[in-house]
Amino acid sequence: MMQIQKCTKPLQRSVPLILAPAGNKASFLAALAAGADAVYCGLKNFSARMETKNFTVEELIPLKQLAHDMGVKVYVALNSILKPDDINKVREILVELNRFVRPDALIIQDLSLVELARQTGFSGELHLSTLANISLPAALKSIRKNLGINRVVIPRELSIDEIKTMASACPHGLSLEVFVHGALCYGVSGRCYWSSYFGGKSGLRGRCVQPCRRLYTQKGQKRRFFSCQDLSLDVLAKVLLSVPEVSTWKIEGRKKGPHYVFYTTRAYRILRDHGTDPKMKKIALGLLEYALGRTGTHYNFLSQRPQNPINIDGQSGSGLLVGKIQGGKQKPYLNPRIELLPKDLLRIGYEDESWHTIHRVTKYVPKRGRLYLKLPSKKKGAGMAPVFLTNRLEKALGEMLSKLEKKLACQQKRQPATSTFIAKLPAKKSKISEKKGKILELHVHRKPNSLKQGLTGAWLSAEAQKELQKSIKQKIWWWLPPVTWPEDETKQKELIELARKNGSRNFVLNSPWQINLFSNPKKLNLWAGPFCNIANNPAINILSSLGFAGVFVSPELGRKDYLLLPKHSPLPLGIVIEGYWPVSVSRILCKDFKTEIIFSSPKGEDAWVKKQESDFWIYPNWKLDIKSKKDELQKAGYSLFAYLHEPLPANVKLKKRPGLWNWNLDLL
Repeated sequence: MMQIQKCTKPLQRSVPLILAPAGNKASFLAALAAGADAVYCGLKNFSARMETKNFTVEELIPLKQLAHDMGVKVYVALNSILKPDDINKVREILVELNRFVRPDALIIQDLSLVELARQTGFSGELHLSTLANISLPAALKSIRKNLGINRVVIPRELSIDEIKTMASACPHGLSLEVFVHGALCYGVSGRCYWSSYFGGKSGLRGRCVQPCRRLYTQKGQKRRFFSCQDLSLDVLAKVLLSVPEVSTWKIEGRKKGPHYVFYTTRAYRILRDHGTDPKMKKIALGLLEYALGRTGTHYNFLSQRPQNPINIDGQSGSGLLVGKIQGGKQKPYLNPRIELLPKDLLRIGYEDESWHTIHRVTKYVPKRGRLYLKLPSKKKGAGMAPVFLTNRLEKALGEMLSKLEKKLACQQKRQPATSTFIAKLPAKKSKISEKKGKILELHVHRKPNSLKQGLTGAWLSAEAQKELQKSIKQKIWWWLPPVTWPEDETKQKELIELARKNGSRNFVLNSPWQINLFSNPKKLNLWAGPFCNIANNPAINILSSLGFAGVFVSPELGRKDYLLLPKHSPLPLGIVIEGYWPVSVSRILCKDFKTEIIFSSPKGEDAWVKKQESDFWIYPNWKLDIKSKKDELQKAGYSLFAYLHEPLPANVKLKKRPGLWNWNLDLL
């Protein structure tokens, strides 16, 4: 059993906060016991981790009071995209939060929360989630000045050099939050639609079913080609101490139990405060090894030595691998690699395997001892299956949590602090745009030789700029990529300036922050693209204030949501009506995986990967296609319909299947 070290007082200097996750009360208390400087948690609704237990406002009141008594900040994550019908519900939640809980900050993804927070008089800070995909330095000054944001959570994909580039662009009043530990998504945050496209459960709304963790088959190989190891900066985190703009070290894991929260929080506190002491460093690494996470990777943190986080030959299940099932189906048993304690929770097999099962340990089992298991007969395939320790509660940690539970009980007898602010309800309605333009169709191409005269679009690239005739360039609607990495910023600025010199004035930005790549954008026709994930009118209001002339709505929505949006939109609206929509955009690819070759899911869904500029795009083997709904959308008020064209790889043939996506569904 790992000995629990006493919490040591941090050094008296300006140091980043250790921000711990909490998906339930036990994990929240574990974060406090471990010495976290701040805890982030979600509510029952509108959180990016809806699969965890989360909290009600009533449950948060005493927890926040206890945290504040211990000098710990509390952040509430409302980092889901919001549909039109969500706005009033979220406004009511904000009123309750501000009156009874008064958290230190809100973590948000959807731009509507900027406006809603102002309307309800929220008094804390606003932090933009990593799902908001802020990856270009040029955006930071504007984000602070125009939106009043206090902190930006930057993507996990960034290297230390890129983090320093972001830091150098930070204005006064804005700081950066960096992930130091926890699960890695295959797709870039805010740019993954895999779960939604294949099953109607949106990762942008906290309901991802983790399709990237599954087995896929390509050319006879059946592997977990997209399942990443966990991020673990461990001893490298000390490099961040030299970047004062990095105010916070964030630990991912709101779906994790108190054991994980305690050990990771304690480890990074030691690495922050005593990372130069070899003995303390060894203790911290031992704590991380014992934290029940996946195998760790430094990922892209070291620019000169990046690590591919996908290891198809290793174990990628969550939890600590403790052994494999022995003894066959008749009398299965486990010889654990570590000692097992009463109440330990074991998972047999991977989460995506239909036969996987959970086993609760009832008595102490020594290292290399024998634990007999009773597996239901229906659990086929359990022979030699890996077994993972997913949660435990040692006696010492249990005693710590028990003491905090008693303090929490005292807090519940206190009257909660309340705000005297009276919310502005209902919110001011958006003005309907007076401009009723023509109904236009926009065909967007990747290859320059596919472009023709007339209303057409092209993805912004040096190749397209070079090959197109000037007469065509003037009419082109240039589409920017869904992600702008720090290394891309200068190149994209140059391409934009070249396009403007050739007479272009129409641009579709696939991140709201790309507007900062333009000099004097007011003279241009700038539209927010579909990758901006815009799904409600308060968010459109924000884009209007930033200088956008129109908005392509999120392609994830369903019929009801689409038809509601134009009614009060202050800007003209567009929609992708047909085309090759990527289910995920990533910065990485497994070294054993082949691009432009079909791969298949366990359910027979085919897809392929193609590199586009800096990133890898995963395309399903059928088109998004809601052309049959065009008349209905036009009557609702949409004025610009986009068709996305991509050259098909030679080995890819499309399947005939509906491409309605969530049209007939109520997006979860």
